[in-house]
Amino acid sequence: MADDVTDVADGVTTVDDVTDDVEPSGPVTEEERGQRLRKRRGAAHRTARRVLARPGFLASLRDRLAVLDGAGELYGLDEPADQYGNGVVTALEERVATLLGKEAAAFFPTGTMAQQVALRCWAGRTGSQVVALHGLAHPEVHERDAFSQVSGLRPVRLTSAPRQPTAEEVRDFEEPFGTLMLELPLRDAGYLLPTWAELTEVTGAARERDAVVHFDGARLWETSTHFGRPLDEIAGLADSVYVSFYKSLDGFGGAALAGPRTLVEEARTWRHRYGGMVFQQFPTALAALAGLERELPRLPDYVRHARVVAGALREGFAAAGVPWARVHPEVPHTHEFQLWLPYDANTVTEAAIRQGEETGDLLFSRPWDAPGPGLAVTEVSVGAAGLEWTAQDVRAAVADFVGRLTEAR
Repeated sequence: MADDVTDVADGVTTVDDVTDDVEPSGPVTEEERGQRLRKRRGAAHRTARRVLARPGFLASLRDRLAVLDGAGELYGLDEPADQYGNGVVTALEERVATLLGKEAAAFFPTGTMAQQVALRCWAGRTGSQVVALHGLAHPEVHERDAFSQVSGLRPVRLTSAPRQPTAEEVRDFEEPFGTLMLELPLRDAGYLLPTWAELTEVTGAARERDAVVHFDGARLWETSTHFGRPLDEIAGLADSVYVSFYKSLDGFGGAALAGPRTLVEEARTWRHRYGGMVFQQFPTALAALAGLERELPRLPDYVRHARVVAGALREGFAAAGVPWARVHPEVPHTHEFQLWLPYDANTVTEAAIRQGEETGDLLFSRPWDAPGPGLAVTEVSVGAAGLEWTAQDVRAAVADFVGRLTEAR
């Protein structure tokens, strides 16, 4: 699926004109067609009466600033503003370290930077530049070879299969590695998580090889329902953990690296060297604190309702006579999952946008990819807005959507 930069580009209308007033006089290129679809999808999302999720980054500046309403309840607004990571940023770091059961945490402007720094520090401690990871992990797919090009690390792929790595793959890998990196959940495979037993076995297998374990936990906040464990117990299986403040918590951005105090202190030095010592970050830090206070407790509700929505999607497509439709995973591990349909991606894209434009119900608000001829896949996310949808609402919207697919074919 698209990386995080493309998530924003595909979902947000960054041009004031949401539709073109004049039809093009000549042939339309694929790039132009894509731009028009992005504009329409962004406009449909903003004006839709109902959607399954309203991620903050799609909102207006005025609405985004509303995240900071009540910030005085989270941190003293009469305190001095932060400078180079003190004050409210320190308070956020301490909160994250406590939540994850780690000795310390450091704030970073991006997760890409946080993970490169973490793995670089571990390489110095283990004496190995080799990082074992999944072939679909974010650094392999979406970061332009940053590990090798910027940090001198050498990633090796345990597997590229659309599932989590197994303990056997870790234990039997043919060359040494210093760090095992696990993305939890594995977004590009369908937001997949292992079972708790599998995760315990995989991390144990790494330690049998004297390797350290790092969690790419950009969305770790979403995993407690699936694992049936609190966050500190989940994070306790790793030597270090990265978490994001905007992917699950609706913050403005930013990330944190949590782990042993000595590692975090070294990471702060490398953060400075990588250009991550931002002068003032109080809006991002306050938004992150708001997310931890307001969104984090609601994530289990989103996960549970995503399972209701997933079941209703399966039932709706079956009732509408679609040859096959796959929700993956069948029971979502988080509040996000994939939907696969046996149609051309352009056809389903047009039907999805038209449904939002004409009915006010935007069932599928994310881009559709074409993994093969006659196939389309999208991601479905269920947030606070999605809690309003009953299973019957979803089934009815599916029936309307399939009718539009039939008309378009």
